[in-house]
Amino acid sequence: MKKISFIHAADLHLDSPMVGLKYLPNPIFTRLRESTFQALKKITEAAIENKVDFVILAGDLFDGEDRNLRAQSRLRTEMLKLEEKGIPVYVIHGNHDHLSGSWVQLDLPSNVHIFTSDVKIKTLLTKNGVHVNLYGFSYPKRHVWERKIDDYVKQTGADYHIGILHGNEGSQSEHGNYAPFTINDLLEKQFDYWALGHIHKRAVLLEDPPVIYPGNIQGRNKKETGMKGCYFVTLSDFEKNLQFIPTSDVVWEEVVLDVAAASNVHELLMLCEETKHSYRKNKMATLLLLTLKNLQISDGSLGGNLDEDLLEILQEDEQEEDSFVWISSINIEQTTKIEREQLIDKAEFYRELFNTVDRNEYNRQALEPLYGH
Repeated sequence: MKKISFIHAADLHLDSPMVGLKYLPNPIFTRLRESTFQALKKITEAAIENKVDFVILAGDLFDGEDRNLRAQSRLRTEMLKLEEKGIPVYVIHGNHDHLSGSWVQLDLPSNVHIFTSDVKIKTLLTKNGVHVNLYGFSYPKRHVWERKIDDYVKQTGADYHIGILHGNEGSQSEHGNYAPFTINDLLEKQFDYWALGHIHKRAVLLEDPPVIYPGNIQGRNKKETGMKGCYFVTLSDFEKNLQFIPTSDVVWEEVVLDVAAASNVHELLMLCEETKHSYRKNKMATLLLLTLKNLQISDGSLGGNLDEDLLEILQEDEQEEDSFVWISSINIEQTTKIEREQLIDKAEFYRELFNTVDRNEYNRQALEPLYGH
């Protein structure tokens, strides 16, 4: 049985500046700045632990075209670990770390194979004697609008064919439409696996053959919520196994908390504390965006700065925690209860409306949404 295994990761964005987050306390901001490197370490650890045949990094290894020395050095350190274990790495560069950037280059070890600006084929003979063809290209400039998928041409003679592509599927409007392609385009190539990059949200577009966006390896802002990671992939004559491996060191989470049961501020605080505690993970940092709903307010106003006061209390003693949960923001959805009598007092129109509804049960059912508004 001819079998291969590999790690597929993309959108590392090493040393991302975490724009707009400098308001965070220094220990937390430092942890967040370091998080992309910690995520990279988890990728190499997974590759070594699973004794994979190779690793694929499908674009945007660096956050910018300058590729600062710190990011290059940390990448080189991890690639050397893989070299020691005889694990080759196949790299394409994307729109963020395209080949036209200006940087002081730090050479990578010989096990790292980087694709050039034209679609090329790199061949691999695994330790078990399996032939693999890997197809890919690196962005020559930041914006690649061409359909590079047309240049992927299957070359016979290999046991497995894997396409590596940093691009946009189906012209998704929320992303730059770089190197666009469709699912049908990929199917026509008759490859065994498509290792995609560019979209930061994890997605399995197709299972047979597998077409995978692994997402980025570490969330960098409040829009990139949930655990991030890479895929450990096993392909054989009889199976296609896809295992998601978490790599995030800091996780962004959005939580909507129903606080209708809280009759006073103390109970409200306790509910928030319980929620905060439920998101604490061993050796994992969490940034929580908290929304409170159904807060019972009789007069239509909160009074004071309840959200700011809650936030200050909930942020206390979290800065030095190894497994901290930092509530980044609190949003209170105000709910004001308006009685029927109050509406009637405001305008005669409401009195006539309610009288009409009360006389007709059908109307009452039809206008039920109005009552509850």
